[in-house]
Amino acid sequence: MPQPSSPAANLNVHIQGQGYPLLCLHGHPGSGSSMSVFTQHLSQRFQTIAPDLRGYGNSRANGDFDMSDHLTDLEALIDRFQIDRCLILGWSLGGILAMELALRCPERVSGLILIATAARPRGSHPPISWQDNLYTGVAAIINGVQPGWQWNIDTFGKRSLFRYLIQQHSPGAYRYIASDAISAYMRTSSAADRALMTALRSGYNRLEHLPQIECPCLMLAGAADRHITAESSLETARHLKNCEWECYPNTAHLLPWEIPEQVLRDIDRFLESHPEAIAYPHPIDLPRQGES
Repeated sequence: MPQPSSPAANLNVHIQGQGYPLLCLHGHPGSGSSMSVFTQHLSQRFQTIAPDLRGYGNSRANGDFDMSDHLTDLEALIDRFQIDRCLILGWSLGGILAMELALRCPERVSGLILIATAARPRGSHPPISWQDNLYTGVAAIINGVQPGWQWNIDTFGKRSLFRYLIQQHSPGAYRYIASDAISAYMRTSSAADRALMTALRSGYNRLEHLPQIECPCLMLAGAADRHITAESSLETARHLKNCEWECYPNTAHLLPWEIPEQVLRDIDRFLESHPEAIAYPHPIDLPRQGES
């Protein structure tokens, strides 16, 4: 990633629970609140810290920025809360930033949970037609009015671009799209779009650096992910020294919202088998709940 080009932004943060700090990083588009599929469960054991990245949610961007500026922001965030070490969970773009933080400051990252992400991300998304856009717009509008309506899912959803984000067209996945995904899309700035596209066009690839990461890692992928393929996630897992890999059939990029119970069970199992990932030398004092 290029060197940061602007000072750290004061990120809006969603904090829940108490205990060992777990930094939860959303994807593109996204926001800290969209990570509730993880934080509602994990905040029963951990202090979950879910920021809106720069240019997303309520963390506004003043002009253009580089992807590396996210790392500057996140380092400033963990400094702000006086966090010496933390576990990081990242979905999609958040997983890329999690690996970058582990490379930049390994002494502060005790473990990584990487979901639908890769250090050399590759996609297999087919070309988008006008029919795709039409069905997506209709499906989104109806789903916003009546979230999870099976008729809409069968009639428009399965023919829309949603079919590349999910494989299991369940009412629960569509309710997530209505409650969080659409609002996250609307609140993602054009500067955030440009920063990500610039990084991808430059051929982002950190595979050769991954052996430097020594903390325990869990990599989860959807077998039918068209945005970041399961093959590119597996390639990343193979370059990490201490990584467990799980690929779920009949799921895609939004796999945490397709099979949330299974994903959370596998995260719990990983943490139980790697107590060193949540080892902290002394307790910290963070706000109990709310946003700061």
